[in-house]
This record gives sequence, C-alpha cells and structure tokens, in this order.
Amino acid sequence: QVQLVESGGGLVQPGGSLRLSCAASGSIFSIDVMAWYRQAPGKQRELVASITNGGRTNYADSVKGRFTIARDNNKNTLLLQMNSLKPEDTAVYYCAANVVVAAGRRDYWGQGTQVTVSS
Repeated sequence: QVQLVESGGGLVQPGGSLRLSCAASGSIFSIDVMAWYRQAPGKQRELVASITNGGRTNYADSVKGRFTIARDNNKNTLLLQMNSLKPEDTAVYYCAANVVVAAGRRDYWGQGTQVTVSS
C-alpha cells in the first residue's frame, strides 16, 4: 500500500507565498512522474506542475514564473513553492505520483490540502 500525504496549505494574502509538501510512503520500488493538481470550486481538476524522476519539469501557463516544483528522490518527497499568489490560485491542491510497486505501475493521489488566497 502506498500513501501520499500533503501538508503546507492555508490562508495567505494576495502576493504572498506558500510551500506545499507531499510525502510518499509504503511499498515503493520507484516513482516516475510526480505532480501537483488543483481543483477550485465548480471547476475541473487541472495540472499545476509535474516533474520526472530525472528532474524534467512542466508547468501550467497560469503558474509559470511563480511556482516551482521540486522533488527529493531519496526521500520520496515532492514540493511546490508558490510565490506571488493570486486569488485565482485558491483551490484544493493534490499530490499525485506514478509509482512502481510489486504489482506493477499505479497512480496514487493524496487527500488534498486547501490553499486560500484572500485579503
């Protein structure tokens, strides 16, 4: 069994910063792509940023230049540094990972952490 646990969400004023963390644990052989998604009320879940185990990154246009994704392959952790936050960044943020386990390759999701940007 694999678990992803996010932390670091909260309430921040526009222009502020937050850092999200995600820790993967369990019977993990290796992790390929890790990613952050978000879902705002009434909207579909969308990809925010992703990173391969080799460090190749991809960002949504809406967060380029403001958010930075990083990972520690030794600790199976994923980070998202969010700067210059805007009200439209308000959403539940989910960690996702493509994990190689004994039974094969599977996608896992965290439970989500709320980010609210408001004055």
